[in-house]
Amino acid sequence: MTTIGFIGAGHIGGTLAKLAVAAGFEVVLSNSRGPETLVELVAELGDGARAGSSVEAAEAGEIVVVTIPLLAYLDVPVEPLAGKVVIDTNNYYWQRDGHIAELDAAQTTSAELLQAHLPTSRVVKAFNNIVWTSLATEGTAPGTPQRRALAISGDDDAAKSTVAALIDRIGFDAVDAGPLAQSWRYEPGAPAYGPRFDRAELASALAAAERVVEVS
Repeated sequence: MTTIGFIGAGHIGGTLAKLAVAAGFEVVLSNSRGPETLVELVAELGDGARAGSSVEAAEAGEIVVVTIPLLAYLDVPVEPLAGKVVIDTNNYYWQRDGHIAELDAAQTTSAELLQAHLPTSRVVKAFNNIVWTSLATEGTAPGTPQRRALAISGDDDAAKSTVAALIDRIGFDAVDAGPLAQSWRYEPGAPAYGPRFDRAELASALAAAERVVEVS
């Protein structure tokens, strides 16, 4: 049985963990406050879940979800994630994270920053353009007409296929937005960020995106 590790267990992380357990995965949860703060969530999820440190979640997961504020991305453990598929759900909000010059100037993306921090991991950006309440309620079976689609991007095709299969299993279609350098196409402010789109609609929204340079 595949185990998914979670570095971060807030709204998106907790919701994804619930969907993963319901789909037959085991999960290891972690957050910055310690395993004892996750007792209630683990109890709700049942036998398929346990809590640990971020290092323990990284070591246990065959797939690891990083779902923390971007400002903390350098705290993500590196060595335990070597060679693994890492799902990045983060978005850059300068009001929360502080200004990051390279992102403000559109010289890179937040996902590329995480990939640079995890040089031997295979980072895939996903789950960042849907609110957690919709993630919890809008999943449907494969083949459902106008099934909601989620964008993914990454520099490793096999890793993207792994994440696309996970997305399908928990109730959504996946649309490949290209490499991590194109992940801005479904970040805050882009047409694909937020609305409910099926596969064709999402592909159109991704293509219509225009990159904006932040003016502070």
